[in-house]
Amino acid sequence: MLDVTQLFSLRGRTAIVTGAASGLGKTIALHLLAAGVRVAVFDQQDSTLLHEEAQGDDSALLTLSVDVTQKAQVDAAVSQTHARFGQIDLLVNCAGITRRMPGEDFVEEDWDRVIDVNLKGTFITCQAVGRVMLAQGNGSIINFASLGALVAIPNSAAYCASKGGVMQLTRTLAVEWATRGVRVNAIVPGVFMTPLLQQCLDKEAEYGPRMLAKIPMGRFGQPEEIVGPVFFLASKAASHVTGHLLTVDGGYLAL
Repeated sequence: MLDVTQLFSLRGRTAIVTGAASGLGKTIALHLLAAGVRVAVFDQQDSTLLHEEAQGDDSALLTLSVDVTQKAQVDAAVSQTHARFGQIDLLVNCAGITRRMPGEDFVEEDWDRVIDVNLKGTFITCQAVGRVMLAQGNGSIINFASLGALVAIPNSAAYCASKGGVMQLTRTLAVEWATRGVRVNAIVPGVFMTPLLQQCLDKEAEYGPRMLAKIPMGRFGQPEEIVGPVFFLASKAASHVTGHLLTVDGGYLAL
């Protein structure tokens, strides 16, 4: 019989979380640390403040300045993480940005930047960490897609295109690596109270009410509500789950 008390335990594992200097990535990284996971944070922003907020062994946290769009930087950071902790069991790809403007006015440089960070950055990190996991014969990768991968979000052509790409990248890698011990899944978060959302709320007064009206629960998600789904997909409880898109959206897609 299964030891259910250990089914969701991640203690003693090593994780990489991208985009963890703020937002959902930060919340996930801090909760992993509190659960006894060794965590390497990859972010262009200063993530050293995490050391002050972390609960538990501070030596279990490694903060690295990494631009996920730069393969050499990602490869070096993955090598450094592996050398420090000896293994990499979990990758959570949270790094992401958006730019909002009508499709006919979309600036090429903004399009390129969103695609580079959200899609190319996710692939580069999956590839680098995936090679380590394939050599180990085990590992779990959790990419962050978006409602924009499944439904249209006006004025967000680049964001929706990038997240649709993340969705298909997740499925493809899951199939390629399914017999080699590496699971690849994606979380599809709904509208969560993060700095990224706050940017949209500050710029467009109608954005918040419009999105809120589409959520049956009648509220935006809180960052802590993403932790459980991450722990599930990362744990033994999801040992037969790969290529799956787990929506955490307060019922948005049920309408």
